[in-house]
Amino acid sequence: MASSPYSLSSKPFLTAFSSPIHSDRSLSSVVYPQPRVSIKLQICAAGSTYGNHFRVTTYGESHGGGVGCVIDGCPPRIPLSEADMQFDLDRRRPGQSRITTPRKETDTCKIFSGVSEGFTTGTPIHVFVPNTDQRGNDYSEMSVAYRPSHADATYDMKYGVRSVQGGGRSSARETIGRVASGAVAKKILKDFSGTEILAYVSQVHKVILPEDLVDDDALTLDQIESNIVRCPDPEYAEKMISAIDAVRVKGDSVGGVVTCIVRNCPRGLGSPVFDKLEAELAKACMSLPATKGFQFGSGFAGTFLTGSEHNDEFYIDEHGKVRTRTNRSGGIQGGISNGEIITMRIAFKPTSTISKKQSTVTREKEETELIARGRHDPCVVPRAVPMVESMVALVLVDQLMAQFAQCNLFPVNSDLQEPLLPRLEPKEVPF
Repeated sequence: MASSPYSLSSKPFLTAFSSPIHSDRSLSSVVYPQPRVSIKLQICAAGSTYGNHFRVTTYGESHGGGVGCVIDGCPPRIPLSEADMQFDLDRRRPGQSRITTPRKETDTCKIFSGVSEGFTTGTPIHVFVPNTDQRGNDYSEMSVAYRPSHADATYDMKYGVRSVQGGGRSSARETIGRVASGAVAKKILKDFSGTEILAYVSQVHKVILPEDLVDDDALTLDQIESNIVRCPDPEYAEKMISAIDAVRVKGDSVGGVVTCIVRNCPRGLGSPVFDKLEAELAKACMSLPATKGFQFGSGFAGTFLTGSEHNDEFYIDEHGKVRTRTNRSGGIQGGISNGEIITMRIAFKPTSTISKKQSTVTREKEETELIARGRHDPCVVPRAVPMVESMVALVLVDQLMAQFAQCNLFPVNSDLQEPLLPRLEPKEVPF
C-alpha cells in the first residue's frame, strides 16, 4: 500500500488539509483531496521550556547520564564561564549538610557551546552536569507501588510509562538546568540595571520568622548563607534547624516558605492582562517541585485591610522620581513593575518521599504498604532558595528584553518613562 504524506500514524485521520468531500457519483464514497506538496506533521514536546526572548529548555533525569539546559536568546559579548554558574549550583547541590539529602554530587557544570574565549556569542548555550551518584536499586519498591503525594501515579496516568529511578523528570534534580540558566540571567540583570535577587527561608514547619526582623534594603547574601538553613536571622535559623532535625531522625519531613525580594528592578516590566509580571512570577515559581502556594506584596493578609489602609500613597523623592511611601503592592501595580522592591513568598510542601510506612496502591491497582528507600531531603526549602532566585531571574530578564524591544525601540517619553540603558559600560571583547 502506498504511504500517505501524513506518515505520523498508520491509521487514517483527518487534518485541516484533508476534509472529506463527497463524490457526485455516490454519497457513500468519500474523496480526500491530496495537498500539492508533502507535509510533515510534527508534535512538539511541551513543558520543558520557559521564556519568549530568553528561552531556557532543561533536560535530563535524576538517574540518567546527566542533566542540563540550553539557553537561547542570551545577548552576545557577555563575559561568562562555568564559575559564574557553579556558585549557585553549589548552593543547590545535594549533600551539603545534615538537613539535606545525603546524595553526594559535585554538580560540576560544563559549557559545551555558546561561549567563545570567555564571552557569549549570542548562539544557544549548552550546559551539562553529569550524574555520578545514582542508586537505582533504592527505587525497586517504587516501580510497583506509588509514593503517596508524589508524581509517580500521575506520570503513569498521563504517559502510561515513567522513569522509576529517582522520579525521572519529577525529581528536583531537574532544577539544575534552571539554576545554571538563572545564574546567567542574574548576571545580565546585575550588569544591566544593578538588579539584585535574594531569597531566604522565612518558615520551616511551625517556626515562622517575623517580617520585621529582616530589612529588605540592607539584606545581604552573606547573612543568608551564614547557616545551613539559609535564614538571615541566627536565632530563628537554629529553631528551624532543630525542627528539621526532629523529623529527620524519625524518617519524616516538613515543609516551609521561601521569601524572595528583588531590588533595583527596572520600571515598566510586565504587560497588562494575561502577561502581568506577578502572573509570570507565580507561574515560574509554582513550576518548581513541591510548591503549593504563591503570594506577592501583602498577599492574603491584604484582604483584611480597607482600601485606605492598603493603598500605597505616592510621593516625589529627592531625585525627582515617583515613589510609594509603603509597599503593600509588592513592587508591582497593574501587572507592571513600579521600581519598588518586589516581594514574594513561595510555600513548599513536606517532601513526599519518606521512610515511614504508608498505605498506597500498586500499578496493578492492589492496595499495599510502602516504606520508601532512597536519599531525600527532610525539608526542601534550604536548597529551594537558589531555585527560587533563578526562576525569578529568568522571568525578569525575559520581561526586560520584551520591554526593551517594545517600548524602547524609539525615543521614550522622558516626562513619564525612564530609558532602559545599561548601568555599566560594555567591556572590551576580542571580536
